[in-house]
Amino acid sequence: MKTPRPLARASAVTALATAAALLPATAWAAAPTWAPADTAAVHPGVQTHTNGAQCTSNFVYSNGTDVFLGQAAHCSGTGGSTETNGCSAGSLPIGTPVSITGASKPGTLVYNSWLTMQSRHEADANTCQYNDLALVKVDPADVSKVNPSLPFWGGPTGVNTAGTKQLGTVLSYGNSELRGGITQLSPKQGTSLGDTGGGWSHTVLTVTPGIPGDSGSGFLDRDGNALGVLSTLNLAPQPGTNGVGDLSRELAYASAHGGLGTVELVPGTAKFRGPLI
Repeated sequence: MKTPRPLARASAVTALATAAALLPATAWAAAPTWAPADTAAVHPGVQTHTNGAQCTSNFVYSNGTDVFLGQAAHCSGTGGSTETNGCSAGSLPIGTPVSITGASKPGTLVYNSWLTMQSRHEADANTCQYNDLALVKVDPADVSKVNPSLPFWGGPTGVNTAGTKQLGTVLSYGNSELRGGITQLSPKQGTSLGDTGGGWSHTVLTVTPGIPGDSGSGFLDRDGNALGVLSTLNLAPQPGTNGVGDLSRELAYASAHGGLGTVELVPGTAKFRGPLI
């Protein structure tokens, strides 16, 4: 689902061991003031580039100290596009710079679920297969340019913790460079075909499926709650559908094991507009 590029394999153990030295915390006297939603340069849905791989950011997060932009863990993967098991797939290390469209300075990869699962020797098959979230720390110089609202749809209003119902409405905003900048094709509305992987993933069908470069983009439920992160383009058994990792589980895992403290979704400042129909 990422735009492919050649990469060198990185050591998960080395990556995690050097993280503390690479990532100094940013202390704030007060919570950041978000840029206006209609003029913010950095927001959910902007493109990210990790060593040449283009993906789409999902939502804005914070641990009360730093601001993070989410992308898929596989956006920093070093293997092929079919390598999806995060407990065995290679990844670039923590500390890797990530270019963020609209930001003046690169962000920094501070959490990757694949690297974390490997360091913990995660054994649960569903977690290994579907936990696909990374967090990119926004440089302090660019925090004032950030707004947490999803383009077109507004929100998110919170985090979905109940999963989806069969044929429930889902909404998203893709931003693949393969669309050549045609933003009218970015908003997506579709339906869920059900939850899989013990609730770790949701199979979704939109009018046009997510394509390479849309990886990592955020999905909302019909109430504007953040549902998940676009992870895969499915070829079987339901061709043209996408696999969306469950955000509530991915965030819980990051908070418990990522070394960043409790990481929470930042709600959008723009009112959620609701489904088109």
